Amino acid sequence: MLTVPAYAKINWSLRITGKRTDGFHDLETLFQTISLHDTLTFTESDHLSLTCDDPTVPVDERNLVLRAARLLGAPPVAIDLHKEIPSGGGLGGGSSDAASTLITLSTMFGIDKPLADLALTLGSDVPFFLTGGSAYATGRGEILTPMPRQAGIPLLLLIPRERVSTARAFAKLQRFSPPLGIERYRQMTDDDLLSRAAELVNDFEEPIFRRLPVLQALKTRLYDAGAAWAAMTGSGSTIVGAFRTAEGRDAARGQFIDVRAVAAETV
Repeated sequence: MLTVPAYAKINWSLRITGKRTDGFHDLETLFQTISLHDTLTFTESDHLSLTCDDPTVPVDERNLVLRAARLLGAPPVAIDLHKEIPSGGGLGGGSSDAASTLITLSTMFGIDKPLADLALTLGSDVPFFLTGGSAYATGRGEILTPMPRQAGIPLLLLIPRERVSTARAFAKLQRFSPPLGIERYRQMTDDDLLSRAAELVNDFEEPIFRRLPVLQALKTRLYDAGAAWAAMTGSGSTIVGAFRTAEGRDAARGQFIDVRAVAAETV
């Protein structure tokens, strides 16, 4: 039996730069893993199975965990998934679970396959979760360049009841943004990332906030509570605030009794 974490991510910045001929979108983003995580337990078994403590999460072939195990061609295992990362929150929980499954089963059974190629067939951001940390990404999100570490930044995650479909979020986009380029992001991370809030934008905010103004209100409240940077992550609906100190973050958390507020940090 082997138990492993599957860490969530946030997007410090997310620019959609164009539509591709294959139906996907090109983007430029700055990925960051955070301490919030799901937990997966793998036990050798006579058949492949998945259980989950969240009844809203499918445990059939719709789940990327099962699809990752089958794609890898590993011997059968019983997989138990404990969920902490909300589905449909823009935190990459399903993708992280899939990447952890690829890594763990390839290690357990000594399977030598190109995990990055397998990961991309499962989802555009799955390759990032194979390594995590801080990374600049372009293409569909699979062209990755490691960036300077941004560990230990206190975060407050506001996780509302509202959920956003990624496909619907892309369908609502009305414009594309020019990329900043990796050198600009390197300058920002080398200097003080949290002081560059004006440049750390998420192109999904405009159409999603128009449809769900409660999310924009949460972002405003984070700034009012002392966040140095606040934004929606991914295609939503989680709103993230970064704070200069853990004490400031913890004090702000008490102002959000009307929404699930989770303390975390970058890892």
